[in-house]
Amino acid sequence: MNLTLKVWRQNSIESKGKLETYTVEANEHMSFLEMMDVLNQKLLENKQDPIAFDHDCREGICGACSMVINGRPHGPQGGTTTCQLHMRHFKDGDTIVVEPFRAQSFPVVKDLVVDRSSFDRIMQAGGFISVNTGQAIDGNAIPIEKERASRSFDAAACIGCGACVAACPNGSAMLFVSSKVSHLGLLPQGEVENDRRVVNMVHQMDQEGFGRCSNIAACEAECPKEISIENIARMNRYYTAAVLTS
Repeated sequence: MNLTLKVWRQNSIESKGKLETYTVEANEHMSFLEMMDVLNQKLLENKQDPIAFDHDCREGICGACSMVINGRPHGPQGGTTTCQLHMRHFKDGDTIVVEPFRAQSFPVVKDLVVDRSSFDRIMQAGGFISVNTGQAIDGNAIPIEKERASRSFDAAACIGCGACVAACPNGSAMLFVSSKVSHLGLLPQGEVENDRRVVNMVHQMDQEGFGRCSNIAACEAECPKEISIENIARMNRYYTAAVLTS
């Protein structure tokens, strides 16, 4: 299949970027990233600068493959990352627009690569539990209701890719932060410092310049792991309780 790609090219954070047009021949069985590899090989053979894009596991686990494809984070197929998107979802002769995630808190490093270290700083602010080494009770020894554990595991499925931020017109990180707050706060091991955690993580999120949630739910629709916005409501309850009782 012959495709026309309009790809965002930008040399650095300081420089201005623009869409540049390329043609590529791809196989319908290729993943989207494999198609980008073919294009980059073509550019290298023509002594041109290859397109920079993030990737690691290529199995939908790491969340690195952050691309906006035809206006949708990770592309047109729901519940998948870019690396899991295959070219059979496109047609011969299609024009595909490929851009980086657009958010003030995700500055473009180069081409399709964005700096998502803001997520790391939010996690450092409270995305953990504290235990005394050698004295922690074995997790399997603490009985937890099945429904509660399931809600925690569902929230823990978040891979921190940032699609929720890219999909939100406000550039909000509420789905990401609430998933981390929920998966720890729902378990007994994380309940102990839940108040401090939610306050610190929300404060850091605001410091990073992410926008406010206005319940549009675009984040849930574009999340490759289909994280529910119920987690946002839960985090809001946690935060309100923590502030009122502090």
